[in-house]
Amino acid sequence: MRILIVQENLALGDVWANHLRRMGAEVELVSAMDEAVSCILKSSFDVIVLDLVLKTGSALSIADVAHLCQPEANLIFVTDTTFFSDGSIFAHVANVRAMLQIATPPEDLAAIVHHYAQDASRARVGVNSQAVG
Repeated sequence: MRILIVQENLALGDVWANHLRRMGAEVELVSAMDEAVSCILKSSFDVIVLDLVLKTGSALSIADVAHLCQPEANLIFVTDTTFFSDGSIFAHVANVRAMLQIATPPEDLAAIVHHYAQDASRARVGVNSQAVG
C-alpha cells in the first residue's frame, strides 16, 4: 500500500505517516505542490492525503494532476476550515473519497486511509489480472 501525504506542517504529516507505516504502508511525505506533482508523475499511489488549504500551490491542482495521471488513486482531503463543508468537494474532484478535519485523531485517519488503500490495491490487481487473462 503506497500513500502520498501532502501536508505543509511536516510534524503533523510525520505523525500521520508513522501511524500508516505501523499498518504496513509505504509513505511519502511532502510539503509543497511541486513536490507532490513530482511524486505523482514518478510513482503510483493508492491514496493521496491532501491538505485542502496549502500556502504554496493549489490542492485542487494537485488533485487534477492525480486524476489525470493516476485515476485509480483515492484522494482524502484534510482541512481546518469550513470551506467545502457542504460536501460540494465531491462534485469538483472526481476521485475524492473523504473530507476530514485536520484534528481527526491520527489513528482514525490511518484507518480510513488504510481502507481506501486496500480498495485501490484490489482494483489494481483486478485490472492487472484481467489484462493477463
